[in-house]
Amino acid sequence: MASKPGLLTEWPWKPLGSFKYAILAPWAAHSTYQFMAKGPDERDLGYFLAFPFLLARMLHNQIWISLARHRTAKGNNRIVDRGIEFEQVDRESNWDDQILFNGILFYVGLVTIPEASHLPLWRTDGVIATVLIHTLAVEFLYYWLHRALHHHFLYSRYHSHHHSSIVTEPITSVIHPFAEHMAYFVLFAIPLLTTLITRTASIASFAGYVTYIDFMNNMGHCNFELIPNWLFTIFPPLKYLMYTPSFHSLHHTQFRTNYSLFMPIYDYIYGTMDRSTDATYETSLRRAEDLPDVVHLTHLTTPESVYHLRLGFASLASRPHSPKWYLRMLWPVTLASAAWTWIYGHSFILERNSFKKLKLQSWVIPRYNVQYLLEWRREAINGLIEEAILDANQKGVKVLTLGLFNQGEELNRNGELYIQKHRDLRTKLVDGSSLAVAVVLHSIPQGTSQVLLRGNLNKLAYAIAHALCARGIQVNVASKDEHEKLKGSLNGKYRGNLILSATYSQKIWLVGDGLAEEEQKRAPKGTLFIPFSQFPPKQIRRDCLYHSTPAMITPRSFDNLHSCENWLPRRVMSAWRVAGIVHALEGWNLNECGSMMLDIEKAWEASLRHGFRPLVISAV
Repeated sequence: MASKPGLLTEWPWKPLGSFKYAILAPWAAHSTYQFMAKGPDERDLGYFLAFPFLLARMLHNQIWISLARHRTAKGNNRIVDRGIEFEQVDRESNWDDQILFNGILFYVGLVTIPEASHLPLWRTDGVIATVLIHTLAVEFLYYWLHRALHHHFLYSRYHSHHHSSIVTEPITSVIHPFAEHMAYFVLFAIPLLTTLITRTASIASFAGYVTYIDFMNNMGHCNFELIPNWLFTIFPPLKYLMYTPSFHSLHHTQFRTNYSLFMPIYDYIYGTMDRSTDATYETSLRRAEDLPDVVHLTHLTTPESVYHLRLGFASLASRPHSPKWYLRMLWPVTLASAAWTWIYGHSFILERNSFKKLKLQSWVIPRYNVQYLLEWRREAINGLIEEAILDANQKGVKVLTLGLFNQGEELNRNGELYIQKHRDLRTKLVDGSSLAVAVVLHSIPQGTSQVLLRGNLNKLAYAIAHALCARGIQVNVASKDEHEKLKGSLNGKYRGNLILSATYSQKIWLVGDGLAEEEQKRAPKGTLFIPFSQFPPKQIRRDCLYHSTPAMITPRSFDNLHSCENWLPRRVMSAWRVAGIVHALEGWNLNECGSMMLDIEKAWEASLRHGFRPLVISAV
């Protein structure tokens, strides 16, 4: 929002929320009906193609979003080395409004302007006219409009909303108040209306011009430099006719320079070219890929999880992962991405962060939960994890944490497999079990005298049972087999606190993977479920409380955190991921995987010392 919002700041359809697309439905239905009902000579191809073109524009923008986020996470050619926050993501979540606005105006124009109907696919004279009018008129007028928008009166009421994003993303290009978009549309309509009046317009000139504007807008705000230097060497005047991402990035950091639209010539003419433009461009081109200190190795969860990744839909990535009904309509894309995961055989960079002196990255193994559960896929998945570990070791990564199923006991013995196979690894492997156990223990309400331990036994379950029994808290288990296994792992003096009980009357349940729904139904009203699993249990009881999976709130100084980790709330991070960061901050020169665990309280105190905080319980 601008600092002093002016008239027509809000979009007219804002009250409709996600149903705003319904305003296009009558037009899309009518154009389809007309195309199907009329004969070949009466059909208006342009009218029919309007809606598919709007969808293509959305796809075009989304490709730029994914590409820019991936490249800025890698670091090579990044321009502004700062992070963005959830506030910016929320502010830019309505980037599709301008496409909706353009769509309505296109439909109205096609129906009301006689010259706009039945346009040919191509007319060379119209394409040339569009290029010349944009170059000679639109660029000049935009330069002065842009300078006017930086006058205090207009800037405080309108344009400051756009400049709230110092670090830009492709969609930042279209984040303006409604009134500002109206002014831009009038400006960009000059070539379109001129060619209509002169009857030289075509579908190609219309679609090509709009696509050109989208492409240049997205490129100018992508925050990584991609224009090679050899282009300007071959044709030096090009620097006056085409801007670069670094050129426009300086406008967002310096504000009073580089006003031009896509052609910097007017900044040269009127003396508003930023003096550091060339140096910023050269520096960005030479910038190498980041070498992280800590890597968190995670993986995809469900086929639809690709949309919730930071590289997917920005608005979904900024919220906890939850099923969305409308994603079912994207099943062709979902199916294609699922096929891609079977083919693509390498981890990829998802996210970059920084905290204190550490550079952090998250890498993704392109495999789903179900693939990890298939015994015949384990060898291949272990190969992908091993490759990522060796890649991290080569890059000088200090610590690599194994997230989700990447540390499965049956898969790789909690990471011990890689340590035994590569004994010369400089990168320390961390499964985060000590901190995860600490989080679970500190989530148990004070004064608790007994708990029920349910779910599959694993490394965390044994550690939790041992710690609670040592503290004099009664640990109840419902299975005789589990009781015997746990009893054998306990010191003799603590075994009296391990109880075989099938009453399910305890009000505190510590639950892992494998918790059956039938067991949940037997819990008394008001039971608190505290997971120690990587994945949360299915919540079927509305009269009970469910704690989050082991996680901690990140410090405010944790930079570039603008996406949620799976189902966790904003600025909350899984204990396994936090453990790797703390491991590197403390400089612990040992692996924490396999049967190895750090001192639980030592890990907990270290995390608090570095600013991480416990996550409070929320009711369902």
